[in-house]
Amino acid sequence: MKFLPELFVANARWAEDMRTADPNFFAGLAGLQDPDYLWIGCSDSRVPANQITGLKPGEVFVHRNIANVVVHTDLNCLSVMQYAIDVLKVRHVIVCGHYGCGGVRAALEGPALGLIDNWLRHIQDVRDRHADFLATLADDTSRWRALCELNVIEQVRNVARTTLVGDAWRRGQPLMLHAWIYGLENGLLQDLQGSCSEGREVDSVIADAVATTRSRYLSN
Repeated sequence: MKFLPELFVANARWAEDMRTADPNFFAGLAGLQDPDYLWIGCSDSRVPANQITGLKPGEVFVHRNIANVVVHTDLNCLSVMQYAIDVLKVRHVIVCGHYGCGGVRAALEGPALGLIDNWLRHIQDVRDRHADFLATLADDTSRWRALCELNVIEQVRNVARTTLVGDAWRRGQPLMLHAWIYGLENGLLQDLQGSCSEGREVDSVIADAVATTRSRYLSN
């Protein structure tokens, strides 16, 4: 018996559809990978980087984990960043979260889930850093959405503080960081105003992005 035969059938159908639409599709994929973008996103399968940005495979380099977290001891994430920055010479690093993120919700509510609690601790640090603001919001949904945004912004700060990004900036390599969030309910990306392209502007950009998020929720 074949393992998961329905997936192989679906794969064959997809490959045929791609060849019908573009006979050179797979020949192009087999060529040199030359993306301009590194995408650090959530593992949630509802947020596929290529599809929601309209980019072809090979046009974006992707790293995904639960709740799009960047930890300075995560050699997996750092290895992806190193290859993207030093070898592929990407020009943009995009941290993209999404509303309705289960990891963020678990970090916000704090239930004991087992091993993953150690990973969620990083998001809880963001929660605790902004606890006074989150406490002012009227309902759990608003707090959840706001923390999804704040987590993205804080992860951009973490990206900026890696030696990989710092070294790239010091040698004059063009590299811009971005904070985005995706709406599952409408399919649209939103810029959280956390873009920075040099080390000296990181703290002010992050502070302004946090202030913008806070202002938007407090004015509603």
